[in-house]
Amino acid sequence: QVQLVESGGGLVQAEGSLRLSCVASGRPKSSYYMAWFRQPPGKEREFVAAITLSWSGPTTYVADSVKGRFTISRDSTKNTAYLQMNSLKPEDTAAYFCAAGTPSHPTTSSGYDVWGQGTQVTVSS
Repeated sequence: QVQLVESGGGLVQAEGSLRLSCVASGRPKSSYYMAWFRQPPGKEREFVAAITLSWSGPTTYVADSVKGRFTISRDSTKNTAYLQMNSLKPEDTAAYFCAAGTPSHPTTSSGYDVWGQGTQVTVSS
C-alpha cells in the first residue's frame, strides 16, 4: 500500500518561494504519475502539475496558471516528488495535495488513487 506524505508548506510573502516535497512509501511503481493538486479556500480541487518517468526521461504537465513559476521534479531513488514554487501570488494560497496513480488523463484528479493529507500554503500580499 503506497502512502504519501507532503511537507514544505507555510506562510510566505508575495513573490517569495517555497518547495513542497512528497515522499512515497510502500514502493510505488515507477510507472506511477506523481502529481500536485491544490484546493483554494471555498473552491474545488484543481490540477497544478504532474510528472511521470518513461524510457526517454520525465514527462511533465503543468497548469497554465502556474506555468513559468512552478516546476515539478521527481527523484525516483528517494521516491520523492517536488514542487518548486517561485514568484508566489496571493491566489496561490491553498491546501496542496500530492497524488499518485496511473491516470488516463494526468490533469484530472479522478485518475489518482493515492492521496496525501495535504500541506497548507498561504501567500500574503
